[in-house]
Amino acid sequence: MRRTAALITGAIVLVAAGCGESESYSNDPRPPSPIVLTASINKDAVSVSPTSFGAGPVSLVITNQTSAAQEITFGTSGGSAGFEQQTGPINPGDTATLKAVVPRGSATVKVQSDGIDPAELKIGAERASAQNELLQP
Repeated sequence: MRRTAALITGAIVLVAAGCGESESYSNDPRPPSPIVLTASINKDAVSVSPTSFGAGPVSLVITNQTSAAQEITFGTSGGSAGFEQQTGPINPGDTATLKAVVPRGSATVKVQSDGIDPAELKIGAERASAQNELLQP
């Protein structure tokens, strides 16, 4: 009796184990790790570092070193399809952060005030996947 119950239980476990999904899914690699760009607004120009990097997710940290509130626009140059992000007013001496996934090409970081030159950025090929990097979000 116990032997029969054990065999039936074993058979049920084997049948239940075979009832999973048979479909497979593609294990897409992670996107590249985000990089941090720093920008400052002064009375003459917007400066960004680095000015050349690979396509992928970025975080732009901006500081306003002028005496007036400024709004930053970060986007692709020219008429090509791409991206555009904008901050609200950044008070003098304050900071703001923009996050974007940037495509290959060129981009500008500019303010709406006249007399302050924009920063031009060169964006190369997409950076490598962060698939094998540990401790990533």
